[in-house]
Amino acid sequence: MRTRFVVSTVLIFVVLAVIASFGQNASSDPQTAPSSAPAGGTAPPPPTPATAAAQPLPMPSMSGPLQTAVPHEVEDGKLAVTGILSGIGWTEGNHVSGDNATHYDISNAQIFVQKTSGWWQFYLQGGAYNLPAIGVPFLSTSDTIKNIYGPFPQGYLKLVKGNFNVEIGALPTLIGAEYTFSFENMNVERGLPWNQENAVNRGVQLNEAYKKWALALSWNDGFYSNRYTWLSGSATYAFNAANSLSFVGMGNAGSYAKNTLATPVTLNNSEIYNLIYTYTKGNWVVQPYFQYTDVPTNASIGIAQGASTKSGALLMTYNFKHGFSLAPRIEYIKSSGSASNGAVNLMYGPGSGAFGLTITPTYRKDAFFLRGDLAIVHATSMTAGDGFGTNGLSANQPRGVVEAGFMF
Repeated sequence: MRTRFVVSTVLIFVVLAVIASFGQNASSDPQTAPSSAPAGGTAPPPPTPATAAAQPLPMPSMSGPLQTAVPHEVEDGKLAVTGILSGIGWTEGNHVSGDNATHYDISNAQIFVQKTSGWWQFYLQGGAYNLPAIGVPFLSTSDTIKNIYGPFPQGYLKLVKGNFNVEIGALPTLIGAEYTFSFENMNVERGLPWNQENAVNRGVQLNEAYKKWALALSWNDGFYSNRYTWLSGSATYAFNAANSLSFVGMGNAGSYAKNTLATPVTLNNSEIYNLIYTYTKGNWVVQPYFQYTDVPTNASIGIAQGASTKSGALLMTYNFKHGFSLAPRIEYIKSSGSASNGAVNLMYGPGSGAFGLTITPTYRKDAFFLRGDLAIVHATSMTAGDGFGTNGLSANQPRGVVEAGFMF
């Protein structure tokens, strides 16, 4: 598995280097050349002219239906400032022991400051945030900030030359089709495959855009481990303004026994691969993707028997008139191994799986938004005690979430 990851990464690096060399001399049509593959849950396709107009700033990345506000310009227009303030309400059935059935909290109170012109640029993001995901217990906003990424979760310097740029700092991951923060995504909560992915990594990322290709290569610390042994890369091909296909790969070239909430020992020693197709046209956004992860056996760091997951998801948004939209998400994930062979538990017991269904209606009016998730997770082949309910014996968990706030 390590060999496959290294080979995949080297191939992406070679292609990136070749295209970069051509890009120094070749001219690109700004209407057809994609932006360099941005980090943040995925390497999404380049925006069409319509979506580019709706999203005036490159960060934070947004898959809709919410949109960033028109930026406030300071320092004679050299800096752009936007932000979000939102709260969340939550109720669920079959809550696990130590959790409650209902929760209320701040979901976002963040400011985004960025410089988007010139050969040097930067992005800074700070404030309070929550990272809700289906199928896992609620973690308060204060505990999320304390135990995950701190009060400044993302921020980096960006050096730009033509269609090539280098980003250095705390970067959004390239992995996955869903972004880190609730307001960036089609649904309030992230899905089942997202629970196997990293979200923010510190390191260096190279991005190159050439004609219909967008490539990225990163050396980073994976699951926020502060040990720089991870490599990740993405390649996105835009067939046209509506259709694109991305391949993303990421893995730890070393090993590390650290085990915290932000750096779980199993996931921090894994490999992750995505194949993501995106269709964006008119009122529709349709995004099916496949994900494979592998945690190899490594007794020296406490992984006596490794395991893997295979998952697939279909993300969709349809935008109606008058600020209304609907975003259904269907997903399935299955892990390998069994309790009898001592395989590591990646979900609801070794060898378990899960179905997930989420439906998110949204209403937007100027800066205000109101939306909610109706979701259910059904676990399969679970181990008694690792499921839902106070005794871990239930296979189902329904959940209702409401989020409301302002983009400013």
